[in-house]
Amino acid sequence: MTGHGRFVVVPAAYVFLLRDGVAGVEVLLQLRRGTGYMDEHWAAAAAGHVERGETAYDAAHREAREEIGVGDLDLTFVTAMQRTRSGEPIDERIDFFFTARTWTGEPHLVEPDKAADLRWSPLTALPDPVVPHELAVLDALRTGRTTAYSTFGFPPDHDHDPDHEEHR
Repeated sequence: MTGHGRFVVVPAAYVFLLRDGVAGVEVLLQLRRGTGYMDEHWAAAAAGHVERGETAYDAAHREAREEIGVGDLDLTFVTAMQRTRSGEPIDERIDFFFTARTWTGEPHLVEPDKAADLRWSPLTALPDPVVPHELAVLDALRTGRTTAYSTFGFPPDHDHDPDHEEHR
């Protein structure tokens, strides 16, 4: 902890919708645009901050409704990723990743001012570029090497996720 402030971690929830396609498992991704963060990168179809008093699980459900218009997701927890970038409070994050293979409604862009496209892509042939920390999770899903806890952005000597070199 530096200065007089408390250590602050920003929580977020991510949902990767998955389905079986002709080329194997496919994931639904959105092309970010107009957000000011990672615009023109592919990302989870639904994701956002966990609000005060809300669980990550509830946030995942809410974001899926708000961003792609689907409900009743059967969520499976994938990993909690602790990540950092520059040491500023807003850059200290804990991301909760979920997958869902069943839901109600047809996914569509609800917020076209924040995303330019929505596309199913095989896990083995993702579009480029994908938001880097999300790509680390997608790679782990593709290879079957997910862990309950992962890290991203820490120096190698601080990374306690020895099985996932790509998370560094």
